[in-house]
Amino acid sequence: MIVVACIKQVPDTTQVQIDPVTNTLVREGIPFIINPYDTHALEETLRLKDSHGFKAVALSMGPPNAEAALRKALALGVDRSILLSDRVFGGADTLSTSNVISAAIRRLMDEDEIGIVFCGKQTIDGDTAQVGPGIAVRLGFSQLTLVDRIERIDTGARTITVRRKLEGRYEIVEARLPAMITVVRELNRPRYPTVPMRLASAKAEVERWSNEELKLDVNSVGLKGSPTWVSRIFSPQRAQGEILGDGMNDPVAAALMLVDRLVEGDLLAV
Repeated sequence: MIVVACIKQVPDTTQVQIDPVTNTLVREGIPFIINPYDTHALEETLRLKDSHGFKAVALSMGPPNAEAALRKALALGVDRSILLSDRVFGGADTLSTSNVISAAIRRLMDEDEIGIVFCGKQTIDGDTAQVGPGIAVRLGFSQLTLVDRIERIDTGARTITVRRKLEGRYEIVEARLPAMITVVRELNRPRYPTVPMRLASAKAEVERWSNEELKLDVNSVGLKGSPTWVSRIFSPQRAQGEILGDGMNDPVAAALMLVDRLVEGDLLAV
């Protein structure tokens, strides 16, 4: 049985800058990382490989330099890394992206049974949380989102039980396999690669699949297959803050000053 970790290489958002002329991201000189939520999806894939003997596959869609993220996955212990890269995939929105990734997973299903597909709950560059559910819909898999614990996997009964982290509560859910699971940070603590694994990954193969392998209609992928697009990126303007009084020594006076300011600015009904 195969367990797939869908990962994405994203710009480190702590160092992102916006070009004031083009209103686009300045990518030159910006380091790229594996999307933080995806590192937990990758770790859980490796844990299931260790505990159940599943075959672990890392899958990513992106430009050629996204190979670096997949090579790191190899260093951590996955059995295969596959990069979905083709010019016709460029400019994809979440619908088009999930279409391509689903096609790649179907191709893997021709080789062996797929048990679970893991995704991070969202990416830090798009924050849509749409790709994972989009994959589940296209493949007809059970959809389990916001998972922070794998409670039990019964390969005989082909079921999985997980805990979902919701606002103010938890939910225990049992679903049929195969399943698509989006994970949160609390699920696990990602491991670090060993030196021997790093050295081995430098020589290991990262498979590259283009649309020649997936055979998708070019009008259903990339920019042509994307009904949504980003027209402009900009940094929001924020008003400068103000410190009122010394709240540590006289919190009551500070609170009264705050009320007065809110009333003066018509921000508080009296």
